[in-house]
This record gives sequence, structure tokens and C-alpha cells, in this order.
Amino acid sequence: MEQWSLKGEFTLSCSCTVFCPCVLSLGEHPPTEGHCQTWAALSIDQGRFDTVDLSGVKAALMIEIPGLMSRGNWTAALFVDEKASIYAVKALTRIFAGKVGGSTHLLSILLSSFLGVRQVPISYRREGETRLITVDKIIDGAITPVRGKTRGENVVIRNSEYWIAPDVTVARADKSRFRAFGRNWNFSGRSAEICQIDWGNQ
Repeated sequence: MEQWSLKGEFTLSCSCTVFCPCVLSLGEHPPTEGHCQTWAALSIDQGRFDTVDLSGVKAALMIEIPGLMSRGNWTAALFVDEKASIYAVKALTRIFAGKVGGSTHLLSILLSSFLGVRQVPISYRREGETRLITVDKIIDGAITPVRGKTRGENVVIRNSEYWIAPDVTVARADKSRFRAFGRNWNFSGRSAEICQIDWGNQ
């Protein structure tokens, strides 16, 4: 099996009206709407898949979950930046399909439908603490951390067993639109998360 690793930032926006209960319940508590609709974007600072360098690549996901996260039957799609090589696209497809073990292995169990991969322009940048994310004409998001009581510090859930990362910055979607695969979502004002990821299969 190929060795892989990804380090970077993962920002997620979902349909939950308040902070996603899946983070603390590890998928055993239903999302606030009874189902989960979400998009996420990934900015890779350092990454490798076998001999393929993934550093600097940006990607995004769409995930739809009909009920409890832990019960599976997920539907997903992957978007990879147009600047990425075909080898990087293939590598990220295998990683996010859970086919190469490690941090994303869970997806190989929970995914029942994979809608495919699109290579499109992706922008992931910061303006102050807000993450501004655009994926062609598909995703338009502005995600801002929730400020904590201590000046200059945000609300963070630490040391969790959440599959994305142990530390999760609680955030809110100032703007969040997704249009693709027959979906037309608007999650403005709803739950969001920002995570620093350190994934791999070693």
C-alpha cells in the first residue's frame, strides 16, 4: 500500500443550525437537522502520496449523510484544483475514497455513493481570521472563527477523538453556498469548523 501524508488546514461548513454535534458525539448524536449536508475545503501545506508531491494543492469535498454519521450511507464528491497534476488528482481520489488506510480509512466504510471528481479552479485564502473559499461556480464560502472570552483567542474544542483533528476551532459561516450535483445549499449563519490536520497512514 502506498505511503501518504497530508498537513494543512481543513475548513468545513454544514447544515447544522448550531455547532455540529458529531464532533463531540463522534457521530452517535444526530445532526441538528436530522441529516447532514456539508462541504469542506483543504489547503495542503505539506503532502506526499508515494512519490507524488501534494504540497500546495487545494481540494474540496461535498458530503451528504442521511442520518447518524456513524451509520454510514454517505454520498460524496471531490474537487481538486485545476493546477494539480493528474497524479495528484488520482492520489487525492484514493485518499478521500479511504482506499489507502490511515486517517481517512473510515470513508471506505461509510461511503456508499461517490459522485466523482472534478478538476476546477479553487481559491483558499485568509482575510484576517476569515477563510475565503471559492470553488469555480460551485462553492462560495466565508468562514470565521467564534471569538472566545479571552481577548485574541477563539473557541476551540481540544483533545477530541474527532476523525478530522483532535483540536477543532468553532466557527460560523458568514457566507456558504454550494451548487452542484443537483444540490443548491445555503448554510449562511450556520455551523462551521476549522481544523489543522496531520493525516497519513504511517
